[in-house]
Amino acid sequence: MQSATTAASTTAPAGGPIGGTVPQWLQFPGWRVVAAALVLGLGVLVSRYVVRLIGRSVAKQFRRQSVAQTVLRLIRVSIVLLAAGGAARILGLEVGDLVLSVTVFSAVLGIVLAPIVGSIINGLFILADQPYEIGDLIELTDGRRAFVDEITIRYTKLFTLNNTFLVIPNSVIRDQLVTNYSAEDERVRLSLDVLVTYESDTERAKQLLRSAAAADEAVIGGGPDIRIGSARYPARPTVLRSEFADDGVLLRLRYWAHKPYKIPTVESRVRDRIWDGVAETDGDVEFAYPHRHLVFDDTSGTLDATVGKRGDRSDLATETAPATRREPRDVDAAGGSPSGDSSRGDKPSDPGGE
Repeated sequence: MQSATTAASTTAPAGGPIGGTVPQWLQFPGWRVVAAALVLGLGVLVSRYVVRLIGRSVAKQFRRQSVAQTVLRLIRVSIVLLAAGGAARILGLEVGDLVLSVTVFSAVLGIVLAPIVGSIINGLFILADQPYEIGDLIELTDGRRAFVDEITIRYTKLFTLNNTFLVIPNSVIRDQLVTNYSAEDERVRLSLDVLVTYESDTERAKQLLRSAAAADEAVIGGGPDIRIGSARYPARPTVLRSEFADDGVLLRLRYWAHKPYKIPTVESRVRDRIWDGVAETDGDVEFAYPHRHLVFDDTSGTLDATVGKRGDRSDLATETAPATRREPRDVDAAGGSPSGDSSRGDKPSDPGGE
């Protein structure tokens, strides 16, 4: 009985169930590593082929492109994980060994993967809340505008107007105030403040501002009112007398642009038309700028503004000088020496003492 058992164990194929299916001539040293690498590579190739095969069908099932791309990524990752499981099976790793490894390294991996897990959770919220979609023009808190190029469960890739890429983790971009310019309606409302003097013809100035905006091809010149929620706003350019400021009357121009993609260019063209229009009004409309008036009252002090000859001013200065002040001596025009008594203590001009 014991000999039969020994014989059976001797004839059993070495290497487990996987090794029994592989011919003996292929079981060279290290064949398991090579087989595992081939299975893993085959899984990657199969995942790419499957994604290409069912890509269009999955895209038709979802209205949002970002959700369709996420589903395709999950399918691809699932196929690769199955291939990785087969490669682990070839290497002799069992499920229990994998569970034990995860248990041992769970604390370390938890610390390392915590930011990634946070970004993944925020990515799921972004996909569910739909704050923006691929192709939308958004503006970040710091004022940078960019197009959404890709949305994953870990990050959002933006293509800025300066031809640069921004890759922002979903945990970061979800905490920012993101302005979406092209979520549903691409029309965007713009405003421009113009300060004119109080002496200007404000009615003519308002007509000038409306004409300058309506003349631009990128501006909506008229039509039915534009509805935002329960409110309706006129589609044509409008001008409001916004404020009576210190230096003039503040007029606010409001108008709608068809597209939000070249806002600075549209604003610049409207300003140019306003500038040219004000120049053609012959002074009826003038731009206001700060003026300052200096007012002197009784507490501001006095200033002697007497106008007279030079000698008169000298006499006046002598009369108003304090009593302790020495009067100026006349200077001889010919010799340049002081005139008068020489016994006033002046030094002789000749140091040799003739």
